[in-house]
Amino acid sequence: MSRPVIGIIGNSYLINDEYPAYACGKMNCDAVADATGALPVIIPTNPDYATTSELMDMCDGFLFTGGRPNVHPEEYGEPATEAHGAFDRERDGVALPLIRACVASGLPFFGVCRGFQEVNVAMGGTLYPEIRDLPGRMNHRMPPDGTLEEKFELRHTVKFTAGGPFHQILGDAEVMTNTLHGQGIKDAGERVIIDGYAPDGTPEAIYIKDAPGFCLSVQWHPEYCAVQDPVSKPLFEAFGDAARQWKSGNRPKVLKTA
Repeated sequence: MSRPVIGIIGNSYLINDEYPAYACGKMNCDAVADATGALPVIIPTNPDYATTSELMDMCDGFLFTGGRPNVHPEEYGEPATEAHGAFDRERDGVALPLIRACVASGLPFFGVCRGFQEVNVAMGGTLYPEIRDLPGRMNHRMPPDGTLEEKFELRHTVKFTAGGPFHQILGDAEVMTNTLHGQGIKDAGERVIIDGYAPDGTPEAIYIKDAPGFCLSVQWHPEYCAVQDPVSKPLFEAFGDAARQWKSGNRPKVLKTA
């Protein structure tokens, strides 16, 4: 097989409110296939199906996607409340140990929205249940109505650390992004470096300090129109390059930090 394999972490769904399924959005598969040049493989999020080591043996990288369910607050030592929303404990059981193993080994991963939050929790961080309820913060949730294009439209800037990994990849210290999330980082986990912020101070881009491989995560949704978007495309291309290095037996280069 010439292309690297990217495992796309899926979510649990009920089709027609009764038929259980594991799935991910088509735009995640499109981004992996078209923007990274890799083979997308959806990973069913049940820890009984495969061990962390089996998943890592099969894949050359992982995309930790967004999803409606949130990381259960018990994973960061807090009780669940109504504000925390819905949960997917099976995904927690797959994603969190897999992130820690990828950080340790250097196997490339890219976290998006819930995936961004999973990375922070996996490294010992905590989350706010609802960003818009915090003083001085904007509403980061998607509009409840409108077309898909309107929900994913660019809505705020993200400013990166000068000379940091995101600045290096994108060539710009400030970009426009969409925003479709309710939760966000409260306390950054161990070695989690916040490399980009929204105008209201909400963390939007992170990486893991001294990780031996590609380990970027963003709070927005770069998978939407990834090939056409000038911010999304270079991020997925860099992720794909890291996966190809891993597949070839070379450890991805550690990104220089500011």
